[in-house]
Amino acid sequence: MSEIPLAVLDLVPVSDGSNTGAALRNTVDLVQAAERFGYQRYWFAEHHLNPGVVGSSPAVAIALVAGATSTIRLGSAGVQSGHRTPLSVVEEFGLISALHPGRLDLGIGRSPSRRSPQDADGGAPNGSAPNGSTPNGGAPNGGAPNGSAASNSAINDSATNDSAVGAGTADATVDARERELAVAALDAYRASRGKGNHSADLRAANGLLLPKQVDLAKLITPRKISLLTGLLQQPGAYAPSYAEQVDEILALLAGTYRSADGLEAHASPGEGAQVEVWILGASGGSSADVAGAHSLRFAASYHHSPSTVLDAVDAYRAAFRPSAELAEPYISVSADVVVGEDDASAARLASGYGLWVRSIRTGAGAMPYASPEQAAAHVWTDEDRDLVVDRTQTQLVGSPSTVADRLEQLREATGAQELAVTTITHQHADRVRSYELLAEEWRRRGHFG
Repeated sequence: MSEIPLAVLDLVPVSDGSNTGAALRNTVDLVQAAERFGYQRYWFAEHHLNPGVVGSSPAVAIALVAGATSTIRLGSAGVQSGHRTPLSVVEEFGLISALHPGRLDLGIGRSPSRRSPQDADGGAPNGSAPNGSTPNGGAPNGGAPNGSAASNSAINDSATNDSAVGAGTADATVDARERELAVAALDAYRASRGKGNHSADLRAANGLLLPKQVDLAKLITPRKISLLTGLLQQPGAYAPSYAEQVDEILALLAGTYRSADGLEAHASPGEGAQVEVWILGASGGSSADVAGAHSLRFAASYHHSPSTVLDAVDAYRAAFRPSAELAEPYISVSADVVVGEDDASAARLASGYGLWVRSIRTGAGAMPYASPEQAAAHVWTDEDRDLVVDRTQTQLVGSPSTVADRLEQLREATGAQELAVTTITHQHADRVRSYELLAEEWRRRGHFG
């Protein structure tokens, strides 16, 4: 059988009744277990304002676990580009790489950000891309991270009038401008959902479910976007286009950075760091275009955007340009997974998942993960079920054999070279065991080298 490496995607979840300290200790334990089990990579997501997931800084999380491991690759999935500068990203990863060379993956994702006034007409912001390159496929600033800004926002939109963006600011003109910026970010989110028609359930040629896409735009209001960007960005700060940010990160890593007026800059630490760069994307939008145009590895998401995963990988392949470092497209696809000793026990362990997704999609932010007993006591409405059905239908739950079959189906449908698995259960021991059972079955099938 062919080798298909597996990665762990960790959101650093908090279970109901637990706390941040316990979540971090669980992460250290899990990454050590994953290394023993044979997983190739361990990636950290970035989320903000979520009481139930505390992975707010991938670089910090990587630094916390790097010294507790020795061989497994560690990375971000991904760093949110909308509120960080390319230099800060390169320096952070360069600092960690200095002690752990050859083990880091830098996954870069889009995230909500203020759109520059100079970029309002869709043109480039002040200054050109470094080295004279032209950003390719960059969406307007303010794109949502991998298709969903809701996952990063725990703001309850209790106000009845969305025009309250910027409330408390003395100058009404500033309020209006903040609203314009937030609306631009929301428009970019809608555009990031892809061009395909996903108004009904579809199936890939091999039967993989591509569920009807849930429209979350009504839950991601300008008011929420404005608050999130206001907390993550300095007042008056604007992010360049996503493509330009990627250009600058690559140039700083390579030592070829030049400003618009020709000045050199050298990241220390960071320049020359042995870092593998990935682009994250969930639809056939600019992220896939940027990854392909720059000959970078691409991480697509079946776990939080199952409807558009084939759009994403197809767009990436179409945009891909071979290079000396990467001759062919290289793809990892993520999936939500819970493995139990049998199908019934796995279903019980996964029973809190729907509630967790609901908490994200209603704008409350990811809740601490519920126990099976709490999940069983919840009374569902039809509206709530419709809100999460695409995610619950595409979570891969069951015995080792059941889940491995579905992962092989996902790999076949997408043509991915690797798969990334994210698992959340209420009890940490069940989460570790889920990864162990999957690794044992994966090895039995000959997919681990």
